[in-house]
Amino acid sequence: MDYKRITKIARGELEAELVLKNAKIINVYNGEIESGDIAIDHGKIVGVGSYQGKVEHDIKGKYVAPGFIDGHVHIESSMLTPFGFARIVVPKGTTTIIADPHEIANVCGNEGIKFMLDASDDIPLNVYMMIPSCVPAMKDENSGAVIDSKDIESFMDHPRVLGLGEVMDYPSVIYGDDLMHEKIELMRGRIIDGHAPDVMGNDLNAYIASGVMTDHECTYKESMLERIRKGMYVHLREGSQTRNTNALLAGLNKDNINRVLFCTDDKHPFDIKKEGHINFNVNLAIKAGIDPIDAIKMATINAATCYGLPHLGGIAPGKDADLFIFSNLDKIEPETVYFKGQIVAQNDEALFDKKIDVPLSVLNTVHLDFYKISFDLKLSSNQVKVIGLVPNNITTKELIRNVKVENETFIYDADVDILKLAVIERHHHIGNVGIGLVEGFGIKNGALAMTIAHDSHNLIIVGSNDNDMRIALEKINEIQGGIVLVEDGKVSEYLKLEVGGIMTTQSEEFVQNTLLSMKEKIEKMGLNPAVGDPFISLAFLALPVIPDLKLTDRGLFDVKQFKITSIEKE
Repeated sequence: MDYKRITKIARGELEAELVLKNAKIINVYNGEIESGDIAIDHGKIVGVGSYQGKVEHDIKGKYVAPGFIDGHVHIESSMLTPFGFARIVVPKGTTTIIADPHEIANVCGNEGIKFMLDASDDIPLNVYMMIPSCVPAMKDENSGAVIDSKDIESFMDHPRVLGLGEVMDYPSVIYGDDLMHEKIELMRGRIIDGHAPDVMGNDLNAYIASGVMTDHECTYKESMLERIRKGMYVHLREGSQTRNTNALLAGLNKDNINRVLFCTDDKHPFDIKKEGHINFNVNLAIKAGIDPIDAIKMATINAATCYGLPHLGGIAPGKDADLFIFSNLDKIEPETVYFKGQIVAQNDEALFDKKIDVPLSVLNTVHLDFYKISFDLKLSSNQVKVIGLVPNNITTKELIRNVKVENETFIYDADVDILKLAVIERHHHIGNVGIGLVEGFGIKNGALAMTIAHDSHNLIIVGSNDNDMRIALEKINEIQGGIVLVEDGKVSEYLKLEVGGIMTTQSEEFVQNTLLSMKEKIEKMGLNPAVGDPFISLAFLALPVIPDLKLTDRGLFDVKQFKITSIEKE
């Protein structure tokens, strides 16, 4: 950069490339709203005050805020590649994300991480990466790959790698597992993201003392306050299924708000389109009584400070010119979005496009011997453990229920909302099939199958009968990954996810419309409204680090005891 030229522009001696005139500027450093111009040159903010430019955009008294930052997100949960994801979040005012690619890493290992880094290069969205720490999430399941310390080390010099992704295997951290602490030690001095639902007291002290700095798994105020008190940053999460922001806002005040930032974690395209992205979190905070400037701080400077990004998060000399224009401080709806001084979105539409090339290393990832797979659930007793869904959350309850059993085999009862759940290893032809039962899903006369099953992304199927589950299995194998809905013995609709079985290069509009259509059909099949998003709800029934009861390809998993358990009541 020509700093002599920049200083002359800053002093007003030369015209800037671009000047945003007559703006109300959100100052995240002192909480003021300044009136003035913003001078931009070579993608950087050069000055705030009174300026002339070669190109001038008259803002006419509208507000200008720094671009929003999503502090923790899995791009893969949008089912879009990084470019497709950018097209839906940038129009909402998000110009930076902190991404954890552990979804594709669980399928394709290092090749998956490389794909995400390459695919997020040279797009109008800052994509910083946290290298996955827990692939697989824990030892009692089979993933497509394993990420060890050497793998983590190989990515450390990449300019967009900030640190270590969410450390989900918190028992290994708390009890001093050597392999886990080796990974943490590698990233000592960088940001280390946490994931510790319900961990409190001395166990939380041990977790933080290991080096973990953030947590996005708080669901109630006391959990958040203890983490802040002990020096952590806390993400207020608002995804498609995990909606914790409102519950946590009540614990905020002027003294602790600087330790809080926003994230989405997992949010589907139609929810982003309908509600918004980080601007939705911000608007929830404003509606709950948080000062709008404080809400914007949580979405900008707090996140930039947490993740060591001094060039982002504010409107000031030397910062990147990532910002957006809006009209109403009480409900923030971005109208024009700038990325490094260029207009990239306007009126909720992305103004950029390009062709996506996908390497063979992340294609054709479904490997099933489906003729050998059985959905039989053998029982010696009719009293069993059932996974109970929790409304609008990814946690579950352990329920004890009496079910029909004939010839030592589970029998469906159409009058009872208990469905069979299967998790099938799909990476290495191992052939493992975990069978469990779930209450609260509600669908009848059909099955829903996905190769999105956090975090190992084996094949997960929920169904009201074995025949429809098998039809869904065969269709998944045919399309090499995706989402398949079967009703009354026929494939009703499907979404092909060719990239690792979890993403697609198809347009965001196609993905949105297909998911919405499929969701409407699932609702007509009897979906329990309390489930919320059926796709995310199903996907997280396989994640054995979220309480209480989950299912892996090795069997039913008791998260509280952190071990495989019998489906029959002991």
